[in-house]
Amino acid sequence: MKYEAITIKDIAKDLGLSTSTVSRALRGSYEISAETRKLVLEYAEKLNYRPNPIALSLKEKRSRSIGIVVCEIANNFFSQVINGIESVAYKKGYYVIISQSHESFEREVANTQYLASRSVDGLLISLSTETTDLSHLNKLHDKGLPIVFFDRITEEMSTHKVIANNFNGAYQATEHLIREGFRRIAHLTISPHLSITKERLAGYKAALADHHLPYDESLVQYCKYGGLIDAETMEAVDNLLALKEKPDALVAASDKLSTGCLAALARRKVRVPEEMAIVGFTNSLLTDIFHPALTSVRQPAFEMGQVAMEMLIDLIESKHPITKFETRVLNTELSVRSSSLKV
Repeated sequence: MKYEAITIKDIAKDLGLSTSTVSRALRGSYEISAETRKLVLEYAEKLNYRPNPIALSLKEKRSRSIGIVVCEIANNFFSQVINGIESVAYKKGYYVIISQSHESFEREVANTQYLASRSVDGLLISLSTETTDLSHLNKLHDKGLPIVFFDRITEEMSTHKVIANNFNGAYQATEHLIREGFRRIAHLTISPHLSITKERLAGYKAALADHHLPYDESLVQYCKYGGLIDAETMEAVDNLLALKEKPDALVAASDKLSTGCLAALARRKVRVPEEMAIVGFTNSLLTDIFHPALTSVRQPAFEMGQVAMEMLIDLIESKHPITKFETRVLNTELSVRSSSLKV
């Protein structure tokens, strides 16, 4: 049986009132007596009446919905970002529609086109690892759709952006390993063109340079899908272990790569940290119970979601065109655990 939502007409018919009277009462209009308003509101609550969002969007020329595109909801970082987004959206009267690219450019294009067809008021997006062509986003932006980038951003579009201090996070991770006495430090990262890859690689290089350690390109391994594919992570670890001069430590630059590296080294019977120390970028809540406990760079994911949503609402609700845009940089935090401590 098809579900039929309660309408204003149903309430009006049951109470013997006009639809316009019921509508005004639900809006709290001063034109309606307190007694009638109380009657309507109590009856609407009894029937669990909710305003029709489609009708409201036609009237307000706004859907009060926000589209979100991330690579994977199961990723600890992105799930926390979404929680931050929703915490602001709910208070401001917006709903969110979440989609996943699974690091696929085609899925990202399909998701953004679908969200636009649903008349979302704005879009929050973190680019997929395959995305180098931004024409699908430029078209929507040029038509007036407010877009805010977070985490994986682009410099090709003028709009608000929110990122973590990726350079500093990688610098601190690398410097920590150097101060522990490690000298041949590898770096596992994602696609070379992604903003987070460039920023974290730069931080890694800067820490080596500041401590007078040479940069060795063979110690940098790129995993295009950032740990989503186990075989890719295993191959990267095997490449490092096959080097004549093996690394004694590594910095893993994403959530899935961090946990994937621990698993890959365990399968190769490499002891952590005795034979290879690890620092990861991860927002996992389980870092303390990994074996060994994982030293990690934690990003302010929840705050990033909040800031991105606030910026998007500013774009949506501004009565004047916004021409000055901001890139907000949020601090990371290094938490030292046993995976990176010299034995």
